[in-house]
This record gives sequence, C-alpha cells and structure tokens, in this order.
Amino acid sequence: MMMKNVEEKDSAFRINLVTIEGSGSFPCPKCGMTISPEDETEENYKVKDTKVVNEELVELVIACGKCGRTIKITGFQ
Repeated sequence: MMMKNVEEKDSAFRINLVTIEGSGSFPCPKCGMTISPEDETEENYKVKDTKVVNEELVELVIACGKCGRTIKITGFQ
C-alpha cells in the first residue's frame, strides 16, 4: 500500500516532509522500518547525498538501513 505523500520515480521513493505530521518520522515505504530525523546514529538509514541551494537543504537522499531502498526526502523548511 502506497502512502499519499510518497511517489515512486526513478526507482527511488520521494517523501515530502510537509505532508508528514508530528516529529518527521516516517516508515520506509518498502519495508516499514521507522526512519526518524532524530536518529543521528544512521543505524536505521544511511545518508547517500544532499542537495543544497542557496545554503539551504532542499533534498536529502537516504538508504533504508533494513532493505536498502533509496528514499529522496524533500520539504525542508
């Protein structure tokens, strides 16, 4: 089942944080593992790439720590 705020394009899931309520945690769209921005250990995910425009983070590319699925996160404020 796909969540409304997730789009699958280019073999990577896209998640817009603007559509997520609460602390910003979300389940991996493939395996369901909870990915939290408060987890700085990178046990549940690994940062693969960042995109910065005008010194502001606009996209974060991570890989799920359980299934390895690539997730592109946007919607930083």
